[in-house]
Amino acid sequence: MDFECKGKSSWPELVGVEGKVAAETIERENPIVSAHILLEGSIVFLDRYCRRVYVWVDTNGIVVDVPTIG
Repeated sequence: MDFECKGKSSWPELVGVEGKVAAETIERENPIVSAHILLEGSIVFLDRYCRRVYVWVDTNGIVVDVPTIG
């Protein structure tokens, strides 16, 4: 399995943006990843995976942390 992550890997400019818009932007800017919108505090796998980006949102659906590959 190839663990070298390709393409853009971090989206600090999306903090404060609506989660769905952020997920669409991430998948457009790096088509090999899948963006997953999650409520902050949700339990997730901590393993590094180059095709996954968690988009952490608050109860209003706004991104609260920098989305990064992992």
